[in-house]
Amino acid sequence: MWSDNETTVDYLNFGVVADACAKLLQQANGTPISVGVSGGWGVGKTSLVRMIEGRLKQADAPGTNTYVIVTFNPWLYQDFEGARGALLQLVGDEVLRLAAKSEPLLKKAKRLLKRINFLRLAQMGGEAAVTLYTGVPVGSIGSAVMKAAGFFGVGGDDDAKESGDGEGEKKDKGANKEMPNDLLKPSEPISLPNEIQAFRNALEELLEELKVTLVVFVDDLDRCLPKTAISTLESIRLLLFLKRSAFVVAADNEFIRGAVRVHFEGTGISSEVATNYFDKLIQVPLHVPRLGINEAKAYLALLLMERAYADGVFAKVGFDAAKEAIPKRLQSSWKGDAVTSEFLQSLVGMGNTPMLELMQLAEGLAPLLTQSSAVNANPRLMKRFLNTVYLRSALAAPQGIDLDIPSLAKWHLVERCDETLANALAARVSADADGRVTALREAEAAAAAGTPLPEPFNDDPFSCEWLQLKPPLGNVDLRPLLHLSRDTATRDFGADNMTDQGRALRDALVTATASNAPLTEAIRAAGAIQAGMAMGKAWQLKAAMRTWRSGEDVVPLIEPCKVYPDLAAQAAALLAEAPVGKVGPGVVPLLYSQTWARPTLDKWEADSSVEKPTKAAIQRAKRGTR
Repeated sequence: MWSDNETTVDYLNFGVVADACAKLLQQANGTPISVGVSGGWGVGKTSLVRMIEGRLKQADAPGTNTYVIVTFNPWLYQDFEGARGALLQLVGDEVLRLAAKSEPLLKKAKRLLKRINFLRLAQMGGEAAVTLYTGVPVGSIGSAVMKAAGFFGVGGDDDAKESGDGEGEKKDKGANKEMPNDLLKPSEPISLPNEIQAFRNALEELLEELKVTLVVFVDDLDRCLPKTAISTLESIRLLLFLKRSAFVVAADNEFIRGAVRVHFEGTGISSEVATNYFDKLIQVPLHVPRLGINEAKAYLALLLMERAYADGVFAKVGFDAAKEAIPKRLQSSWKGDAVTSEFLQSLVGMGNTPMLELMQLAEGLAPLLTQSSAVNANPRLMKRFLNTVYLRSALAAPQGIDLDIPSLAKWHLVERCDETLANALAARVSADADGRVTALREAEAAAAAGTPLPEPFNDDPFSCEWLQLKPPLGNVDLRPLLHLSRDTATRDFGADNMTDQGRALRDALVTATASNAPLTEAIRAAGAIQAGMAMGKAWQLKAAMRTWRSGEDVVPLIEPCKVYPDLAAQAAALLAEAPVGKVGPGVVPLLYSQTWARPTLDKWEADSSVEKPTKAAIQRAKRGTR
């Protein structure tokens, strides 16, 4: 199984974009910068952010500039703690850690942390906010705030508190003996804007003295509720545009616009204003590249190679070579260097049949998963698609089901991308005890020939391409596939009245090309009823392979009737459904030797759509019996 977590292994050719973004952050040279990584759910925003982070760490220049990465996921704090306070706390803790080796800087860092605590306290609202803004304790919460504010020590003379002679500390202690705090005196309010600016100044000064650039990565913003998302953006505003700072915010632009509209609900805010809200926070918009068929094919191929390597089917040296070759190929795809079948085959080796089949699968799946609105080449959805396929494969063996990955993938594809068609085919499987769908077999033949598709298929691009995806399923018992797909729908396969002897006879009739002793013995062993059922099933199964030009095409009808003449009426009814315009002279001699078939041959002789050579063969057969 493939993990749903982010990765720094580049299967999507995001490395070029990550290089460009990291270079942009480096070229800022301490100037404040904010980058917005935009893209829908599951397109790889987090993986791209991780790649950017890795490149920045390689660009460290100790003594001059070190990139300090703070990753903030507001989704984790939702419903537990305010996202704004949590982000400020993460930044403060990281600065405190960096300053630990220098006593003067450590004192400043602790002072910064006190300011952060005060700002978090100010978010409480109600009695706490009134107390801070007026300087007068209001209620029990206000009294607690007065004590806490004194503990935080915000509002006094920073320089005095941080002086090395200890006088500032003595003054503080003296003041604390007279009053519960040295911050809020009766009727002396706090200026929150001044405190915010003091916090910004202190942080900027510390970053400069530490010689670090603080890079804050904000991720999973589009997983949050609108309130949390807006709170996070507001906290970003407190830190934004400080020297030696950078923000990389990964979010879906559409989600942000929606969150802004919810936040300002009732104000009549326009879509343009909602867009401008985010644009004012983000200087450089960076969109995650959309995957085309070429990229989707490369991604699927690498995922399948990774799984094959884990299963011991593909050697490590080959997998490593592919991980290097495929991204290079994608980088030059604008020149026309596509990820072709020949290219993928060269990576796995022409002698490795299992890997060749997997590469063929990747090539077949890529256009369908790209064009389908249900997947739209979304990397996370493609990964989940393959996870489902391999999970079903793991469930198959313990249940005595033998199905290959391409067959499982083909069926799951129609489930995922065209549920209506999947349900229609499943219904036909349920109605047929044999599990084979005649309409599917006919549709695969029609798609290959470029002719109109039968019901329940529509002549749309997806159906045509899906039908041509290997392997063909028209002659396959679909019951095992449907049994394994019970995670998506309830399946009822109907009653199967065939015995083991009947099924063995059915399979023997499908492969029979002439009369033979083992076949006759199998017919007798099955009995008349089972032989009739086997004859009907075999006749259906051979429909796609029947050319109507050779005598072997009618063996499944003739042989059972030789043993059990009572089956003649059933055989005649099946023969009467023949496409008379396709019937060739080769089938006539064998058929005319059977009395039950002669009425049908008489009709063919009189039918104007029957070929002249076929009519002549019927006439010769008649003369030969006189």
